[in-house]
Amino acid sequence: MLGAKLGIKDYLDRVCREIERLDLDQIETLSGLIEDVYHAGRFVFICGNGGSGANASHLCEDLAKCTLRDFESQKRLKVLSLTDNTAGIMAWANDEGYDRIFVEQLKNLASPGDLLLAISGSGNSPNILKAVEWANRTGMTTVGITGFQGGKLKTLAHHNLHAGVDDMGMAESLHLVVFHWVIDDIYRRISGPVPAGGTTIPATAGAA
Repeated sequence: MLGAKLGIKDYLDRVCREIERLDLDQIETLSGLIEDVYHAGRFVFICGNGGSGANASHLCEDLAKCTLRDFESQKRLKVLSLTDNTAGIMAWANDEGYDRIFVEQLKNLASPGDLLLAISGSGNSPNILKAVEWANRTGMTTVGITGFQGGKLKTLAHHNLHAGVDDMGMAESLHLVVFHWVIDDIYRRISGPVPAGGTTIPATAGAA
């Protein structure tokens, strides 16, 4: 918990340094993979626990809505957060074990060619690893989104987005910073460039 040791200026300075350390190629790759899935008509699935689960929900909502210019007729990205099926999660966790809450949903919904974005700060969450292992065997493309040293997920997933900081909160914050750029980049890729002086949010959109 770096915030328990650092004052606000030192903490924010550290955030800035960690942003500078991010691998830009990894971020560009993530955008490209999502665009490929969009054009192929395949699904993006996202999963994570705790704060990473909240990030999964947030990313899902923004990819579904904020990448659109035309709400009425534009082709949409198929995206689903596996963290939000509350009853299904509780049923699998209670009856079979928490490590199966994501993989069992994938067995119902996923197909070869789909994309799985698996978020785990430690890279060692058993339910994340089990989902990625199954996705790899089934012909999905997998991206491990990690902090700390990346854990097992960093080598298990086909692709990575790694924020190598030994602090869970800061890693989750870095992931969210990247996600917001990716959302804007996907808007550019599938909805066209933003007009000069314009905004990525259609005039008809409500405020969040």
